[in-house]
Amino acid sequence: MAGSATAERGARQEESSGPPLVRRLGPRRLRMIIILALAVLLLGGGTAWVLYGSSWTRVERVTVSGTDVLTPAEVREAAAVPVGTPLVSVDTGEIGARLRAKLPRIDEVEVTRSWPHGIGLKVTERKPVLLIQKGSNFVEVDDEGVRFDTISEALKNVPLLEMALSSTGSGGSGAASLRRFGEDRLVREAVKVAGDIPDAVAKRTRALKVRSYDDISLELADGRTVAWGSAEKGALKARTLSALMKASPAARHFDVSAPTAPSSSGS
Repeated sequence: MAGSATAERGARQEESSGPPLVRRLGPRRLRMIIILALAVLLLGGGTAWVLYGSSWTRVERVTVSGTDVLTPAEVREAAAVPVGTPLVSVDTGEIGARLRAKLPRIDEVEVTRSWPHGIGLKVTERKPVLLIQKGSNFVEVDDEGVRFDTISEALKNVPLLEMALSSTGSGGSGAASLRRFGEDRLVREAVKVAGDIPDAVAKRTRALKVRSYDDISLELADGRTVAWGSAEKGALKARTLSALMKASPAARHFDVSAPTAPSSSGS
């Protein structure tokens, strides 16, 4: 009896030996965990091979949308997407930055992966609100004052910006405004005015003239003129101008520089 009891205690001690984790899990559960871990490793390796080593997910085509003046071919060439490389390794941010640097006409671009073989380029182009004549060419200026492209012919329905800063304006000399604000700031003020002109008037505006910060005027295609003043209170000036033109359709000059006290003259 004593020998039997001793043997039983030895067997229990043998079962309870080994690392604590093994004792808690038991041999069957431990084998299952090992099998699952191996499966995860194998699957992970397979996924990495599909993404990086397989020809199934490599760049084969580049699609372009949203272009107006630019052509899809121009955008694809500037994007320089590395065709043939793994789609997952393509740096979409770098492609977007490269496009904006090479093609200033692009305001925004969205670069997306189109699994399993494509890269999509969705482009938003800048729209000109003013033109600045430079020799025989014209520089396009967008609604943020960015000069983004040079073209050989003036565009219809886009006013020409004339910087007449050597003359004296209502707020002081143009030269003084140039020294105080700089040309870029004055161009941005002109852009604000262009954005506030009523649509019906904008279509007939031939030129927008800047004599100083406080002396900006419009020249219409039919020879009529508008004294706008500064870019401040643009929405109010636009409403006032529309009402003034309706009230005095035969007038040749309109002054909304002080929108609460507008005037018109000539016939």
